[in-house]
Amino acid sequence: MELAGKTIVITGAGAGIGAALARRFVREQPKSLILVDIDLDAVEAIAAETGGVPARCDVADEEQVSSLVDWVEKTIAPIDLFCSNAGILAPCTLESPIEQWRRTLDVNLMSHVHAARAVVPRMIERGGGYLLNTASAAGLLNQIGSASYGVSKHAAIGFGEWVALTHGHQGIKVSMLCPQAVDTAMVENGGAMARAAAVDGALSPDAVADCVVDGLAEESFLILPHDKVRDYMARKAEDYEKWLRGMNRLRQKLEENER
Repeated sequence: MELAGKTIVITGAGAGIGAALARRFVREQPKSLILVDIDLDAVEAIAAETGGVPARCDVADEEQVSSLVDWVEKTIAPIDLFCSNAGILAPCTLESPIEQWRRTLDVNLMSHVHAARAVVPRMIERGGGYLLNTASAAGLLNQIGSASYGVSKHAAIGFGEWVALTHGHQGIKVSMLCPQAVDTAMVENGGAMARAAAVDGALSPDAVADCVVDGLAEESFLILPHDKVRDYMARKAEDYEKWLRGMNRLRQKLEENER
């Protein structure tokens, strides 16, 4: 997909990967760039920097996502690329409050569902469109320290697969962005979870955005800014038991370092 002349929506655009996508995409000369975040002040600052249109939306709320899509399509232009990028990470175990599980699933999984429900039927009617969903390498491997994050990101990738295999012949293209650690506030405040993800180093958001532009140009389903993730996937598939034992040892090592 070439971004020139396209109408693009980016959620979670007030900081981190979303803000980097906005800065990178504008260099490709899109027709319209709609920047969305639950923090309106933050996204207004990025919009002022990039010339985008700011909007506030809680992507966990289907009604707000639907209203956002209606507003963009009626007042700006039909959406060519919807980047469902917002996400959250918090420590989570079996003992964590169920409300924490629900909020993580709502933001990390259901936001993609809400977006697809709102835009895919419209895209099919006009012959096609593109979804870029930010997941994580945790969705292909897992996340030490946060059950809800690992589970929600696995589910996000499963949903992206379902959309692609169900609607690909109708012109719907899907890419799943799956980085390991990225130098954002989420990782900076992530403690042991962040250290586990950063075993191969943390990329800058700008580097991730460059990978996204390349991945969209190639229309790759998986966009993997960290090259080693594909090798880890292969090792996991080759010997699941060995992979689980290795991850358990890594978890124990991180726990020891925390003491």
